[in-house]
Amino acid sequence: VKECIEQYGCPEIINSDQGVQYTSKKWVELLEEKGIRISMDGKGRCKDNIWIERFWRSIKQEYIYLNPADTVSELRQGIGKWIKFYNYERPHQSITKLLPAMEYGIVVAA
Repeated sequence: VKECIEQYGCPEIINSDQGVQYTSKKWVELLEEKGIRISMDGKGRCKDNIWIERFWRSIKQEYIYLNPADTVSELRQGIGKWIKFYNYERPHQSITKLLPAMEYGIVVAA
């Protein structure tokens, strides 16, 4: 999150499930320190967080299961490349076949 904030600035809000990493004191303090509102979905209700659940399904089915990594470093590097592909090269049906980077103003269409 710190790297994302450095690169893109602070979001107004972060939505997550109630997993231990998102309810930890360190996580909550970081968000509060940055003035980021915290939104958590109902415990055990994956449909409350359907967009991120869909993202995780995509990354698992399209990358992780097809490219077993030998090391954590290799996995991180591969996931980073896949996320760049997901945001900058892969058209998304939910935003009329645009790239997320275009839809959210990170890059401009040529």
